[in-house]
Amino acid sequence: MSSHNHISSGSDPRQPSVAKPYAPPGVAPQDLPVDYSGFIAVVFGVAGVMFRYKLCSWLAIICCAQSLANMRNIETDLKQISMAMMFAIMGLVTNYLGPARPGTKS
Repeated sequence: MSSHNHISSGSDPRQPSVAKPYAPPGVAPQDLPVDYSGFIAVVFGVAGVMFRYKLCSWLAIICCAQSLANMRNIETDLKQISMAMMFAIMGLVTNYLGPARPGTKS
């Protein structure tokens, strides 16, 4: 008894002529989830500049990269990411090239 004879007899329920390509449902820009990594990048960037924390500036760079990777709405996200990247780079420049933070010996 062979079990593969009923498959080759043409009883496959799938019909290639009826198949439609998958189209993801459209989502309005205001319904998208908030880009938290972009917001966190701005917060870390500002903290890195204000308090001279190198870690905050590096975290801001990482969050910028993450929100660039998940960017959905080009116009609004690009403004926020570029602002966060500016703060992060400014924080790194002031941390590594600027005057030493008061109270610490470098």
